[in-house]
Amino acid sequence: MKLPELKIGSLTAPIPIIQGGMSIRVSTSSLAVPVAECGGIGTIGGSAIPLDELQEDIRLAKSRTNGIIAVNIMYAMKDFYELVMGSIDAGVDMIITGAGFSRDIFKIGRKFNIPIVSIVSSPAFAKLAEKLGAAAIVVEAAEAGGHLGTQTKLRDLFPSVRKVISKVPLIAAGGITNGYEMAEMMDKYGADGIQIASRFVLSKECSVSRQFKEVYLKAEKDDIILVTSPVGLPGRAIRTPFVQKMIRGEDVSSKECKYRCLKKCSYKYCINERLMKALNGNIEEGLVFSGANTYKMKEILSVREIFDRFVREAESVYKENK
Repeated sequence: MKLPELKIGSLTAPIPIIQGGMSIRVSTSSLAVPVAECGGIGTIGGSAIPLDELQEDIRLAKSRTNGIIAVNIMYAMKDFYELVMGSIDAGVDMIITGAGFSRDIFKIGRKFNIPIVSIVSSPAFAKLAEKLGAAAIVVEAAEAGGHLGTQTKLRDLFPSVRKVISKVPLIAAGGITNGYEMAEMMDKYGADGIQIASRFVLSKECSVSRQFKEVYLKAEKDDIILVTSPVGLPGRAIRTPFVQKMIRGEDVSSKECKYRCLKKCSYKYCINERLMKALNGNIEEGLVFSGANTYKMKEILSVREIFDRFVREAESVYKENK
């Protein structure tokens, strides 16, 4: 059966897939545009980059597609509101936000008529987001990559959130690697769509270094672990030499903080600096965030091939048994 469209506010994505917004320049317009062109929601990672750079990338994306372009901005960022307002000024279609919870963001959404999508990891915050005016809610579970708000797995967490949300689309996120799992979340669990991120790192269009992608390709299940993040949340990452040093208790702190980007930071190490090193190919000293099921993915595909495969697999078993 054909997959349903995903309607968020006044926007409609023909394919119910949101590309997760991976920050520190992992998700840029080079990835978001082909996702939007395929009928999904393409997302630019808007955290920890200069506002003018973010605005330029949003404008570039909007000039290259008529599809939906979102920006993901972590509430933990010190310049959260400047990034939100700057993104709206640059013409972004949608704001997606997590890593903390903002009440005021919904007022901004209403004022500028732009959908606000909340990433949550509990029924309580999902219910609050819906009440305050979220246009959609992403339920992000323990299998997700990067910063995590829960240790509960997706198939355990999602039903509890589904019970309390009825007015807005509910999106499943965390560890989804193929179209069969997509159909399962939509059929069996009642998701209106899915958000996937790690699968898109292993796309031809993702602009991270080849060395970064090689870490994904070579990762085994036991290589994907939880690390301590200076943001104050656990993070899921791949075991790199830098991560090994952290595990051994070695001092991995930076001599100075160049960015001062977080509202609260432990200064255990500079996460911006470590993510950038990995992005540019310095795996020895870099941090590589990853979903729990990255080890299942062993090939680099184009965004179009990823979409075609997900849709083909999902529609072969999708029955809309809600």
